[in-house]
Amino acid sequence: MNSTTAAPTTNRWSQLLLGLVCMMAVSSPQYVWTLFTKPIMALYGVSLSEVQVTFSILIVLQTFFSPFQGYLVDKFGPRLLLSVGALLTGLSWILAAQATSLPALYLTYGLLGGVGTGIIYVGVVGLMVKWFPDRRGFAAGVVAAGYGMGAIMTTFPITNSLGANGLASTLTTFGMIFAVVGVAASLGLRAPPAGYNPGSAIATKSTVPDVYWTDMLKNPVFWLMFVMMTMMSTSGLMVISQMASFAKDFGITAVTVFGLAALPLALTIDRFTNGLTRPFFGWVSDRFGREPTMALAFILEGVAMIFWLSTRDNAVLFVLLSGVVFFGWGEIFSLFPSTLTDTFGAKNATTNYGFLYMAQGVGSVLGGPLAALLYQKTGSWTPVFALVISMDIITGLLAWFVLRPMRQRWLAQAAAPVAARRAA
Repeated sequence: MNSTTAAPTTNRWSQLLLGLVCMMAVSSPQYVWTLFTKPIMALYGVSLSEVQVTFSILIVLQTFFSPFQGYLVDKFGPRLLLSVGALLTGLSWILAAQATSLPALYLTYGLLGGVGTGIIYVGVVGLMVKWFPDRRGFAAGVVAAGYGMGAIMTTFPITNSLGANGLASTLTTFGMIFAVVGVAASLGLRAPPAGYNPGSAIATKSTVPDVYWTDMLKNPVFWLMFVMMTMMSTSGLMVISQMASFAKDFGITAVTVFGLAALPLALTIDRFTNGLTRPFFGWVSDRFGREPTMALAFILEGVAMIFWLSTRDNAVLFVLLSGVVFFGWGEIFSLFPSTLTDTFGAKNATTNYGFLYMAQGVGSVLGGPLAALLYQKTGSWTPVFALVISMDIITGLLAWFVLRPMRQRWLAQAAAPVAARRAA
């Protein structure tokens, strides 16, 4: 190991911890959104599909600006940009509390929240795949787990606050908390030093070239991954954004399970499994390969959703199977960034992942207002579930039968000139 370029191991683990806290601080706008849909519909007298536009704006802005945000983080460092992201996230809730119309909610909760959470998400994930070239799947999974699990700490408090204090007070109080915690963690983050090398075999012997985003966008491997992530994002975001609505139709919201209200209990279990799956499957993929892990996890979600739909009138199974569904979904946020960096190099990882992360924005439109519109047109959630289940299974098959051989060919082709230059 080169002692002049290697940072102490403890440095990167402290960075991982701070990145985890940042992600936890900005996870609630996405993962507790379903708790706000009914109060907002009652407040403004609008339909579910109109309310879900807010959620789509949040995710679209979170994702579609991420290439530019990733570029800024790469260029100017994480501390300033991530602090701004945390402030915008908190401010989005504080201003949403004062909104007097649905368009105002779109601009505050949706637009500001999307920009703020996007800066944090793509910045932290891009930072961690650089600090952990030898454990990319695991590191990306840990910080992504913060985003998936952070709402565990807020689901019941927000549910209780909505009942006791109302929508405006809840948004204001928690918006302030998100801003303070997020900024405090962001101020401790920094990029690894030039030439950073933890001394692992993977880091020192890699023959993967550092591909700039303009060349990456010409590569069919990227676009296959984009389509796959879009389909997987659609399935998970449909459940996240519509769960309160279809739980009501299934007769779940008025019952208790294990002495607790079924819906917030399901949401809490979901947050736990949604977080746990990210480092777990990231770790599995580090050891057994990205595509085999993708195939296993994606098909797992599809099968779990089949059982979930078929037992929808059983409150206990509804709660438990919702956790299995998210255990098969959340790992997309560790598997896709680590696979992308394995394929196109670490130098431009934050910017490159910003382009792939846009797939979640597309998925938010398909799984949010369009899924709600399909439900309104058919009067049933069954066609919606059938569509996203098909996407899960197809994506799992694509990972094994199409992505795996395509990536192998590309890596073999790209490795030859890199190895030749090193030999020379």
